Amino acid sequence: MKGIVFTEFLEMVEETFGLETVDNIIENSELPSGAAYTAVGTYDFNEMVQLLTNLSEETKIPANDLLFTFGTYLFNGLAKTHPEVVEGYTKPLNLLYSIEDHIHVHVKKLYPDAELPTFKILEKTDEKLSMIYSSSRGLYALAHGLITKTFEHFEKSVEVAYKLLNEQGTEVEFTIVQNG
Repeated sequence: MKGIVFTEFLEMVEETFGLETVDNIIENSELPSGAAYTAVGTYDFNEMVQLLTNLSEETKIPANDLLFTFGTYLFNGLAKTHPEVVEGYTKPLNLLYSIEDHIHVHVKKLYPDAELPTFKILEKTDEKLSMIYSSSRGLYALAHGLITKTFEHFEKSVEVAYKLLNEQGTEVEFTIVQNG
């Protein structure tokens, strides 16, 4: 998993829950990296699982709720770090529609070893987008947060519904409807 995800996660934890919580979740995790993350590094996904699990235990907030919140936070960090990815769009549905063909292509150029989820478009209209999220990591709640924040970024309201296609959440159908 790319280091930018780790650095943004720990920044969110510090801003939301404080530095003591960051220290606690790191201390309660067995991290081969020693939590010395850089934005351009690559780290074991299991480190993120440990950090998230320990944050959930520390805060008594379900892991998927934390992942959703992190998704909304991560959007801002990614948009700030790579504004060229977002600037080319004037509509949130168009940005989401182009995840596979534009955004992930751009990410792969920057980070060739990045393991990205896939998004298969089922239907697109001017107000609605249906797509299948697929990832062995099952971080659909993170994707949900990113989707929601995309609409906030463009100052549009949205209804996002999702249906797990398997128990692990490695395949999830999202239905996204823009209001107004």
